[in-house]
Amino acid sequence: MEQFRLPKIDMPHLQLPGSIQDVLAEARTRLAHRPKLLQLFMNCFPNTLETTTKLLEDGTTFVITGDIPAMWLRDSVEQVMHYVPFAKEDAELQRIINGLIKLHMRNIAIDPYANAFNEMANDWHWSTDDKTDMSPWVWERKFELDSICFSMRLAFAYWKETGRADIFDANFKTAMRVTVDLWKREQRHLENTAYRFERDNGIRHDTLQNDGLGMPVNYTGMVWSAFRPSDDACDFHYNIPDNMFAVVTLRQMREIAEFVFRDLSFEKEMAKLEGEIDYGIQLYGIYRHPEFGPIYAYETDGFGNYCLMDDAGTPGLISIPYLGYVNGDDPIYQNTRRFALSKENPFYYEGKVARGIGSPHTPPNYVWHMALSMQGLTASSDEEKIAMIDLLESTDADTGYMHEGFHADDPSVFTRKWFAWSNSLFSQLVYKAMKEGLLDERS
Repeated sequence: MEQFRLPKIDMPHLQLPGSIQDVLAEARTRLAHRPKLLQLFMNCFPNTLETTTKLLEDGTTFVITGDIPAMWLRDSVEQVMHYVPFAKEDAELQRIINGLIKLHMRNIAIDPYANAFNEMANDWHWSTDDKTDMSPWVWERKFELDSICFSMRLAFAYWKETGRADIFDANFKTAMRVTVDLWKREQRHLENTAYRFERDNGIRHDTLQNDGLGMPVNYTGMVWSAFRPSDDACDFHYNIPDNMFAVVTLRQMREIAEFVFRDLSFEKEMAKLEGEIDYGIQLYGIYRHPEFGPIYAYETDGFGNYCLMDDAGTPGLISIPYLGYVNGDDPIYQNTRRFALSKENPFYYEGKVARGIGSPHTPPNYVWHMALSMQGLTASSDEEKIAMIDLLESTDADTGYMHEGFHADDPSVFTRKWFAWSNSLFSQLVYKAMKEGLLDERS
Protein backbone atom coordinates (compact mmCIF):
# COMPACT_ATOMS: atom_id res chain seq x y z
CA MET A 1 0.00 0.00 0.00
CA GLU A 2 1.34 3.40 -0.96
CA GLN A 3 0.09 6.48 0.85
CA PHE A 4 0.17 9.47 -1.46
CA ARG A 5 1.87 12.27 0.51
CA LEU A 6 1.93 15.55 -1.37
CA PRO A 7 3.79 18.79 -0.74
CA LYS A 8 1.75 21.57 0.82
CA ILE A 9 -0.43 23.42 -1.66
CA ASP A 10 0.58 27.06 -2.05
CA MET A 11 -2.57 28.77 -0.83
CA PRO A 12 -2.87 32.48 -1.65
CA HIS A 13 -3.06 34.83 1.33
CA LEU A 14 -6.53 36.36 1.23
CA GLN A 15 -7.22 39.91 2.27
CA LEU A 16 -9.43 39.59 5.33
CA PRO A 17 -13.01 40.81 4.72
CA GLY A 18 -13.95 43.98 6.57
CA SER A 19 -16.32 42.27 9.00
CA ILE A 20 -13.57 39.86 10.11
CA GLN A 21 -11.15 42.75 10.63
CA ASP A 22 -13.83 44.39 12.78
CA VAL A 23 -14.05 41.28 14.99
CA LEU A 24 -10.29 41.30 15.49
CA ALA A 25 -10.38 45.00 16.37
CA GLU A 26 -13.10 44.35 18.94
CA ALA A 27 -11.06 41.53 20.46
CA ARG A 28 -8.01 43.78 20.82
CA THR A 29 -10.06 45.98 23.13
CA ARG A 30 -12.11 43.40 25.03
CA LEU A 31 -9.33 40.85 25.58
CA ALA A 32 -6.46 43.29 26.17
CA HIS A 33 -6.26 42.24 29.83
CA ARG A 34 -5.64 38.61 28.76
CA PRO A 35 -2.71 38.95 26.33
CA LYS A 36 -2.16 35.24 25.69
CA LEU A 37 -5.84 34.55 25.02
CA LEU A 38 -5.94 37.61 22.78
CA GLN A 39 -2.97 36.36 20.77
CA LEU A 40 -4.55 32.91 20.43
CA PHE A 41 -7.78 34.47 19.18
CA MET A 42 -5.94 36.79 16.77
CA ASN A 43 -4.14 33.75 15.35
CA CYS A 44 -7.02 31.27 15.30
CA PHE A 45 -10.04 33.34 14.26
CA PRO A 46 -8.71 34.31 10.79
CA ASN A 47 -6.64 31.12 10.32
CA THR A 48 -8.97 29.50 7.79
CA LEU A 49 -9.06 32.58 5.59
CA GLU A 50 -5.35 33.29 5.89
CA THR A 51 -4.00 29.79 5.28
CA THR A 52 -6.56 27.34 3.85
CA THR A 53 -8.91 29.23 1.52
CA LYS A 54 -8.58 29.63 -2.24
CA LEU A 55 -11.00 31.52 -4.49
CA LEU A 56 -11.33 29.68 -7.80
CA GLU A 57 -11.92 31.32 -11.15
CA ASP A 58 -15.32 29.67 -11.61
CA GLY A 59 -16.71 31.47 -8.55
CA THR A 60 -16.34 28.56 -6.14
CA THR A 61 -14.15 28.34 -3.03
CA PHE A 62 -11.75 25.54 -2.12
CA VAL A 63 -10.82 25.08 1.55
CA ILE A 64 -8.13 22.61 2.54
CA THR A 65 -8.18 21.05 5.99
CA GLY A 66 -4.73 22.40 6.91
CA ASP A 67 -1.83 19.99 6.78
CA ILE A 68 -3.53 17.80 4.14
CA PRO A 69 -3.98 19.26 0.63
CA ALA A 70 -7.62 18.22 0.20
CA MET A 71 -11.05 19.54 1.14
CA TRP A 72 -13.15 17.53 3.57
CA LEU A 73 -16.85 18.38 3.35
CA ARG A 74 -17.19 18.25 7.13
CA ASP A 75 -14.00 20.09 8.05
CA SER A 76 -14.37 22.89 5.51
CA VAL A 77 -17.82 23.74 6.84
CA GLU A 78 -16.66 23.86 10.44
CA GLN A 79 -13.63 25.87 9.36
CA VAL A 80 -15.89 28.70 8.14
CA MET A 81 -18.96 28.31 10.35
CA HIS A 82 -17.76 30.99 12.79
CA TYR A 83 -17.74 33.50 9.93
CA VAL A 84 -21.40 33.05 8.95
CA PRO A 85 -22.82 35.50 11.55
CA PHE A 86 -20.84 38.31 9.87
CA ALA A 87 -21.83 37.63 6.26
CA LYS A 88 -25.08 39.59 5.99
CA GLU A 89 -23.51 42.96 5.16
CA ASP A 90 -20.12 41.77 3.87
CA ALA A 91 -19.99 41.05 0.12
CA GLU A 92 -16.43 39.67 0.29
CA LEU A 93 -17.40 37.16 2.93
CA GLN A 94 -20.53 36.25 1.00
CA ARG A 95 -18.37 35.47 -2.03
CA ILE A 96 -16.23 33.10 0.04
CA ILE A 97 -19.06 31.20 1.73
CA ASN A 98 -21.33 31.20 -1.33
CA GLY A 99 -18.49 29.74 -3.38
CA LEU A 100 -17.83 27.01 -0.84
CA ILE A 101 -21.49 25.97 -0.78
CA LYS A 102 -21.59 25.78 -4.57
CA LEU A 103 -18.45 23.63 -4.68
CA HIS A 104 -19.90 21.29 -2.06
CA MET A 105 -23.06 20.79 -4.10
CA ARG A 106 -21.00 19.99 -7.19
CA ASN A 107 -18.89 17.50 -5.26
CA ILE A 108 -21.93 15.77 -3.75
CA ALA A 109 -23.24 15.17 -7.26
CA ILE A 110 -19.86 13.78 -8.34
CA ASP A 111 -19.76 11.20 -5.52
CA PRO A 112 -22.08 11.34 -2.50
CA TYR A 113 -20.08 8.57 -0.80
CA ALA A 114 -16.84 10.59 -0.72
CA ASN A 115 -15.70 12.52 2.34
CA ALA A 116 -12.84 14.54 0.81
CA PHE A 117 -12.18 16.07 -2.61
CA ASN A 118 -9.43 17.52 -4.77
CA GLU A 119 -9.36 21.03 -6.17
CA MET A 120 -9.37 19.57 -9.67
CA ALA A 121 -9.61 16.15 -11.32
CA ASN A 122 -5.93 15.45 -10.70
CA ASP A 123 -6.39 11.87 -9.45
CA TRP A 124 -4.70 12.58 -6.12
CA HIS A 125 -5.75 10.20 -3.35
CA TRP A 126 -4.95 9.58 0.31
CA SER A 127 -4.04 6.03 -0.66
CA THR A 128 -3.30 4.87 -4.18
CA ASP A 129 -4.80 1.41 -3.84
CA ASP A 130 -8.06 1.75 -1.87
CA LYS A 131 -10.53 -0.88 -3.03
CA THR A 132 -13.52 1.30 -3.84
CA ASP A 133 -14.98 3.06 -6.87
CA MET A 134 -12.68 6.10 -7.00
CA SER A 135 -12.94 9.23 -9.13
CA PRO A 136 -10.09 11.58 -10.11
CA TRP A 137 -11.99 14.30 -8.18
CA VAL A 138 -12.00 12.28 -4.94
CA TRP A 139 -9.20 12.41 -2.38
CA GLU A 140 -10.82 9.86 -0.07
CA ARG A 141 -14.00 7.79 -0.37
CA LYS A 142 -14.88 6.95 3.20
CA PHE A 143 -18.66 7.17 3.45
CA GLU A 144 -19.47 9.23 6.54
CA LEU A 145 -23.12 10.12 7.01
CA ASP A 146 -22.27 13.46 8.58
CA SER A 147 -20.34 14.77 5.55
CA ILE A 148 -23.33 15.91 3.50
CA CYS A 149 -25.13 17.00 6.66
CA PHE A 150 -22.42 19.59 7.20
CA SER A 151 -22.75 20.84 3.61
CA MET A 152 -26.48 21.41 4.08
CA ARG A 153 -25.93 22.91 7.54
CA LEU A 154 -23.71 25.62 6.06
CA ALA A 155 -26.17 26.41 3.28
CA PHE A 156 -29.11 26.64 5.68
CA ALA A 157 -27.20 28.83 8.17
CA TYR A 158 -25.98 31.13 5.40
CA TRP A 159 -29.52 31.49 4.01
CA LYS A 160 -30.98 32.28 7.42
CA GLU A 161 -28.24 34.76 8.27
CA THR A 162 -28.13 36.68 4.98
CA GLY A 163 -31.53 36.04 3.44
CA ARG A 164 -29.75 35.31 0.17
CA ALA A 165 -31.28 32.44 -1.82
CA ASP A 166 -28.97 32.58 -4.86
CA ILE A 167 -27.19 29.44 -3.64
CA PHE A 168 -30.38 27.45 -4.27
CA ASP A 169 -29.89 26.75 -7.96
CA ALA A 170 -30.43 23.59 -10.02
CA ASN A 171 -27.18 22.09 -8.74
CA PHE A 172 -28.35 22.55 -5.15
CA LYS A 173 -31.63 20.78 -5.79
CA THR A 174 -29.76 17.98 -7.58
CA ALA A 175 -27.53 17.58 -4.51
CA MET A 176 -30.61 17.40 -2.29
CA ARG A 177 -32.09 14.71 -4.53
CA VAL A 178 -28.83 12.74 -4.54
CA THR A 179 -28.66 13.01 -0.74
CA VAL A 180 -32.17 11.71 -0.13
CA ASP A 181 -31.69 8.85 -2.59
CA LEU A 182 -28.40 7.94 -0.90
CA TRP A 183 -29.87 7.93 2.61
CA LYS A 184 -32.90 5.91 1.58
CA ARG A 185 -30.61 3.40 -0.11
CA GLU A 186 -28.37 3.15 2.96
CA GLN A 187 -31.30 2.45 5.27
CA ARG A 188 -30.97 -1.06 3.84
CA HIS A 189 -27.25 -1.19 3.22
CA LEU A 190 -26.77 -4.92 2.84
CA GLU A 191 -29.60 -5.28 0.33
CA ASN A 192 -29.29 -2.11 -1.74
CA THR A 193 -25.74 -0.80 -2.04
CA ALA A 194 -22.67 -1.55 -4.12
CA TYR A 195 -20.46 0.60 -1.86
CA ARG A 196 -17.35 -1.13 -0.60
CA PHE A 197 -14.18 0.19 1.03
CA GLU A 198 -10.97 -1.63 1.89
CA ARG A 199 -7.52 -0.26 2.70
CA ASP A 200 -4.68 -2.70 3.25
CA ASN A 201 -2.37 -0.66 5.49
CA GLY A 202 -2.49 -2.78 8.62
CA ILE A 203 -4.62 -0.27 10.53
CA ARG A 204 -7.89 -1.92 11.54
CA HIS A 205 -9.94 1.26 11.85
CA ASP A 206 -8.93 2.38 8.33
CA THR A 207 -10.85 -0.36 6.52
CA LEU A 208 -14.23 -2.08 6.54
CA GLN A 209 -14.56 -5.72 7.57
CA ASN A 210 -16.50 -8.35 5.65
CA ASP A 211 -14.70 -7.77 2.32
CA GLY A 212 -15.36 -4.05 2.49
CA LEU A 213 -19.10 -4.36 3.12
CA GLY A 214 -19.00 -3.73 6.86
CA MET A 215 -20.38 -5.82 9.72
CA PRO A 216 -23.99 -7.06 9.54
CA VAL A 217 -26.81 -4.75 10.63
CA ASN A 218 -30.52 -5.07 11.20
CA TYR A 219 -33.05 -2.70 9.60
CA THR A 220 -33.86 0.10 12.06
CA GLY A 221 -34.96 3.01 9.87
CA MET A 222 -31.63 4.72 10.56
CA VAL A 223 -29.00 5.33 7.88
CA TRP A 224 -25.91 3.13 7.70
CA SER A 225 -22.51 4.82 7.86
CA ALA A 226 -19.16 3.23 7.05
CA PHE A 227 -16.93 5.59 9.01
CA ARG A 228 -17.13 7.96 11.95
CA PRO A 229 -16.45 11.72 11.87
CA SER A 230 -12.89 10.81 12.94
CA ASP A 231 -12.51 8.89 9.63
CA ASP A 232 -12.28 5.67 11.68
CA ALA A 233 -14.44 2.71 10.75
CA CYS A 234 -17.63 2.22 12.75
CA ASP A 235 -17.83 -0.79 15.03
CA PHE A 236 -21.61 -0.93 14.61
CA HIS A 237 -22.74 0.97 11.55
CA TYR A 238 -25.68 2.96 12.89
CA ASN A 239 -23.86 5.95 14.36
CA ILE A 240 -26.36 7.71 16.62
CA PRO A 241 -24.97 11.29 16.54
CA ASP A 242 -24.71 11.03 12.75
CA ASN A 243 -28.32 9.94 12.46
CA MET A 244 -29.41 12.76 14.78
CA PHE A 245 -27.59 15.13 12.46
CA ALA A 246 -29.42 13.60 9.48
CA VAL A 247 -32.77 14.25 11.20
CA VAL A 248 -31.85 17.93 11.70
CA THR A 249 -30.58 18.17 8.12
CA LEU A 250 -33.81 16.76 6.73
CA ARG A 251 -35.78 19.35 8.68
CA GLN A 252 -33.64 22.06 7.10
CA MET A 253 -33.88 20.60 3.60
CA ARG A 254 -37.65 20.30 3.98
CA GLU A 255 -37.84 24.02 4.67
CA ILE A 256 -35.72 24.73 1.58
CA ALA A 257 -37.87 22.41 -0.55
CA GLU A 258 -41.10 24.03 0.64
CA PHE A 259 -40.22 27.72 0.69
CA VAL A 260 -37.51 28.00 -1.97
CA PHE A 261 -38.22 25.28 -4.53
CA ARG A 262 -41.97 25.07 -3.80
CA ASP A 263 -41.75 21.30 -4.14
CA LEU A 264 -44.24 19.93 -1.61
CA SER A 265 -43.95 16.38 -2.92
CA PHE A 266 -40.20 16.37 -2.20
CA GLU A 267 -40.85 17.94 1.21
CA LYS A 268 -43.31 15.17 2.05
CA GLU A 269 -40.83 12.51 0.95
CA MET A 270 -38.18 13.98 3.24
CA ALA A 271 -40.62 14.23 6.14
CA LYS A 272 -41.27 10.49 5.85
CA LEU A 273 -37.53 9.73 5.83
CA GLU A 274 -36.96 12.03 8.80
CA GLY A 275 -39.64 10.22 10.76
CA GLU A 276 -38.17 6.80 9.98
CA ILE A 277 -34.68 7.81 11.10
CA ASP A 278 -35.92 9.52 14.27
CA TYR A 279 -38.06 6.52 15.18
CA GLY A 280 -35.00 4.32 14.81
CA ILE A 281 -32.93 6.57 17.07
CA GLN A 282 -35.54 6.50 19.83
CA LEU A 283 -36.19 2.76 19.53
CA TYR A 284 -32.66 1.44 18.99
CA GLY A 285 -30.31 4.26 20.01
CA ILE A 286 -31.05 4.58 23.74
CA TYR A 287 -29.20 2.37 26.24
CA ARG A 288 -30.33 1.88 29.86
CA HIS A 289 -27.08 2.47 31.72
CA PRO A 290 -26.92 1.09 35.30
CA GLU A 291 -25.22 4.24 36.63
CA PHE A 292 -26.40 7.10 34.41
CA GLY A 293 -29.87 5.93 33.41
CA PRO A 294 -31.06 6.15 29.79
CA ILE A 295 -28.28 7.50 27.58
CA TYR A 296 -27.76 7.78 23.84
CA ALA A 297 -25.41 5.11 22.56
CA TYR A 298 -22.62 6.11 20.20
CA GLU A 299 -23.36 3.25 17.78
CA THR A 300 -25.61 0.22 17.45
CA ASP A 301 -26.21 -2.51 14.88
CA GLY A 302 -29.92 -2.93 15.51
CA PHE A 303 -29.33 -6.44 16.88
CA GLY A 304 -28.96 -5.28 20.49
CA ASN A 305 -25.23 -4.58 20.39
CA TYR A 306 -24.04 -1.12 21.48
CA CYS A 307 -20.85 0.90 21.36
CA LEU A 308 -20.82 3.01 24.53
CA MET A 309 -18.28 5.81 24.14
CA ASP A 310 -17.90 9.33 22.86
CA ASP A 311 -15.37 10.61 20.38
CA ALA A 312 -13.85 14.09 20.19
CA GLY A 313 -14.99 14.61 16.61
CA THR A 314 -18.22 16.38 15.68
CA PRO A 315 -20.85 15.05 15.56
CA GLY A 316 -20.46 13.24 18.85
CA LEU A 317 -22.65 12.74 21.86
CA ILE A 318 -21.43 15.93 23.57
CA SER A 319 -22.32 17.96 20.47
CA ILE A 320 -26.00 16.89 20.24
CA PRO A 321 -27.35 20.38 21.21
CA TYR A 322 -24.79 22.03 18.91
CA LEU A 323 -26.28 20.01 16.04
CA GLY A 324 -29.79 21.08 17.06
CA TYR A 325 -31.33 17.65 17.67
CA VAL A 326 -32.36 18.41 21.28
CA ASN A 327 -31.70 21.25 23.69
CA GLY A 328 -28.98 21.01 26.30
CA ASP A 329 -31.53 20.53 29.09
CA ASP A 330 -32.95 17.35 27.53
CA PRO A 331 -32.84 14.70 30.33
CA ILE A 332 -31.39 11.91 28.17
CA TYR A 333 -28.76 14.28 26.81
CA GLN A 334 -27.84 15.35 30.34
CA ASN A 335 -27.40 11.67 31.32
CA THR A 336 -25.35 11.11 28.17
CA ARG A 337 -23.17 14.13 28.86
CA ARG A 338 -22.39 12.90 32.38
CA PHE A 339 -21.45 9.52 30.90
CA ALA A 340 -19.25 11.03 28.17
CA LEU A 341 -17.37 13.17 30.71
CA SER A 342 -16.67 10.24 33.02
CA LYS A 343 -14.24 7.34 33.06
CA GLU A 344 -17.09 5.11 31.89
CA ASN A 345 -16.35 6.62 28.47
CA PRO A 346 -13.26 4.66 27.37
CA PHE A 347 -11.92 7.71 25.56
CA TYR A 348 -12.21 10.17 28.43
CA TYR A 349 -8.79 10.89 29.91
CA GLU A 350 -7.55 12.64 33.02
CA GLY A 351 -3.93 13.69 33.39
CA LYS A 352 -1.70 16.07 35.32
CA VAL A 353 -2.63 19.02 33.09
CA ALA A 354 -5.95 18.29 31.45
CA ARG A 355 -9.06 16.17 31.45
CA GLY A 356 -11.38 15.67 28.51
CA ILE A 357 -12.48 13.51 25.60
CA GLY A 358 -10.03 11.98 23.16
CA SER A 359 -10.44 9.48 20.36
CA PRO A 360 -9.37 6.03 19.16
CA HIS A 361 -7.99 8.02 16.21
CA THR A 362 -5.10 9.24 18.41
CA PRO A 363 -3.05 7.47 21.11
CA PRO A 364 -4.40 6.80 24.63
CA ASN A 365 -4.31 9.72 27.07
CA TYR A 366 -4.55 12.33 24.29
CA VAL A 367 -7.26 14.94 24.93
CA TRP A 368 -8.57 16.85 21.89
CA HIS A 369 -8.81 20.62 21.80
CA MET A 370 -11.98 20.30 19.70
CA ALA A 371 -13.61 18.27 22.45
CA LEU A 372 -12.78 20.95 25.02
CA SER A 373 -14.15 23.65 22.72
CA MET A 374 -17.34 21.66 22.16
CA GLN A 375 -17.71 21.04 25.88
CA GLY A 376 -17.57 24.80 26.36
CA LEU A 377 -20.01 25.54 23.54
CA THR A 378 -22.57 23.10 24.98
CA ALA A 379 -21.98 23.93 28.66
CA SER A 380 -25.00 24.92 30.70
CA SER A 381 -23.04 27.12 33.12
CA ASP A 382 -20.82 30.13 32.62
CA GLU A 383 -18.29 28.57 34.98
CA GLU A 384 -17.81 25.55 32.72
CA LYS A 385 -17.44 27.74 29.63
CA ILE A 386 -14.75 29.83 31.31
CA ALA A 387 -13.00 26.71 32.64
CA MET A 388 -12.80 25.28 29.11
CA ILE A 389 -11.38 28.53 27.72
CA ASP A 390 -8.79 28.64 30.49
CA LEU A 391 -7.81 25.03 29.78
CA LEU A 392 -7.56 25.64 26.03
CA GLU A 393 -5.45 28.74 26.66
CA SER A 394 -3.01 26.84 28.85
CA THR A 395 -2.54 23.80 26.59
CA ASP A 396 -1.46 25.30 23.25
CA ALA A 397 2.19 24.39 24.04
CA ASP A 398 3.02 28.07 23.41
CA THR A 399 2.48 27.58 19.68
CA GLY A 400 -0.30 30.16 19.41
CA TYR A 401 -2.71 27.64 17.87
CA MET A 402 -4.95 24.73 18.74
CA HIS A 403 -4.05 21.17 17.82
CA GLU A 404 -5.79 17.82 17.33
CA GLY A 405 -4.86 15.72 20.39
CA PHE A 406 -2.36 16.48 23.14
CA HIS A 407 -1.09 14.36 26.01
CA ALA A 408 -3.07 14.97 29.18
CA ASP A 409 0.18 15.10 31.16
CA ASP A 410 2.20 17.18 28.70
CA PRO A 411 0.57 19.52 26.13
CA SER A 412 3.91 19.90 24.31
CA VAL A 413 3.30 16.38 22.97
CA PHE A 414 0.57 16.82 20.38
CA THR A 415 -0.71 15.85 16.94
CA ARG A 416 -1.29 18.17 13.96
CA LYS A 417 0.27 21.59 14.47
CA TRP A 418 -1.88 22.99 11.61
CA PHE A 419 -5.49 21.92 12.05
CA ALA A 420 -7.79 24.74 10.98
CA TRP A 421 -11.04 23.14 12.20
CA SER A 422 -9.72 23.09 15.77
CA ASN A 423 -8.69 26.74 15.50
CA SER A 424 -12.15 27.69 14.21
CA LEU A 425 -14.08 25.86 16.93
CA PHE A 426 -11.91 27.45 19.61
CA SER A 427 -12.57 30.86 18.03
CA GLN A 428 -16.30 30.24 18.04
CA LEU A 429 -16.24 29.50 21.77
CA VAL A 430 -14.09 32.50 22.66
CA TYR A 431 -16.16 34.91 20.56
CA LYS A 432 -19.40 33.60 22.09
CA ALA A 433 -18.02 34.05 25.60
CA MET A 434 -16.68 37.48 24.71
CA LYS A 435 -20.09 38.64 23.44
CA GLU A 436 -21.73 37.27 26.57
CA GLY A 437 -19.38 39.37 28.70
CA LEU A 438 -17.79 36.34 30.31
CA LEU A 439 -14.25 37.44 29.44
CA ASP A 440 -14.55 41.09 30.43
CA GLU A 441 -12.02 42.44 32.90
CA ARG A 442 -13.45 42.37 36.41
CA SER A 443 -12.87 45.35 38.67
